[in-house]
Amino acid sequence: MAAAELGRAGWSVVLVERNPEIGGFIATEERTLPGYRHDTYSSWHPLFVTGAAYAALGPALHERFGRLDVLIGNAGILGPLSPLGHVEAQAWDEVMAVNVTANWRLIRALDQLLQRSDAGRVVFISSGVAALTLAYWGPYAVSKAALEALARTYAAETQTTNLRINVFTPGPVRTRMRAQAMPGEDPMTLEPPDQVAQRIVEMCLPSMQESGKLYAYPKGRFLSFQPPS
Repeated sequence: MAAAELGRAGWSVVLVERNPEIGGFIATEERTLPGYRHDTYSSWHPLFVTGAAYAALGPALHERFGRLDVLIGNAGILGPLSPLGHVEAQAWDEVMAVNVTANWRLIRALDQLLQRSDAGRVVFISSGVAALTLAYWGPYAVSKAALEALARTYAAETQTTNLRINVFTPGPVRTRMRAQAMPGEDPMTLEPPDQVAQRIVEMCLPSMQESGKLYAYPKGRFLSFQPPS
């Protein structure tokens, strides 16, 4: 939904999606939504969490646009909900590859394009679970905590540039991942994704001057990351 909201706001949108069916569907369906700007460019690129595709992404975007104004790092999988001692190594590695390493690969591939923007904005999607250290949520919680550290580091490294890097935690949202984690929950009691996406888009605007912060939704405020004592 963030892609659709960006399209409504007039941005050209490039979707990077591991699943070809999902990527093609979003790229097509978002253009049918009310208010979508059809004078914008929209495409999707299948991109797996490993391989040379990341290295090719930067040059492809440079050739088409010359710069990158916004990066939203939203890739994420839930992984197993079980005691840490029962988590298979392959499952652990997959969660880290998607939730952490893929976002680092995007930074590595796209940093120079973001630096070319007059107001480059980066938003990584995390979860409140990162700070809760709930039992049986180990792989997901650890990966999101690592993602937040990644974002903080990137923000510190770019503090003298035009880039602004922040983290967004959406809270309970009506998504497939939420249904997977909480199968007995009534989805109609949760925030719809389009409302949450509007807040994410606000963090992508040139007017966003905060950097290195975590925005907790639906609390509606920025929280400073606290350095270890």
